[in-house]
Amino acid sequence: MAKQSQPSQLQGEGNRDADRKYREGAERHAQSGLSEPAARDAEESLENDEDSEEFELAEEAGKARARGPASR
Repeated sequence: MAKQSQPSQLQGEGNRDADRKYREGAERHAQSGLSEPAARDAEESLENDEDSEEFELAEEAGKARARGPASR
């Protein structure tokens, strides 16, 4: 007798289960109150002149990776 293949657990693009889990996690995080202190810390860091050079270097490195190896 031939084996019947079972439906794949992979849903691919448009994965409703993954979307639901992401949204539930994001909602829990938003309700936890952890976002506000992190946002304030990030804002303070951006305003701090000591950190600005480090952020600019990190931004340039990220842009270079996004452009890919041919554009470097």
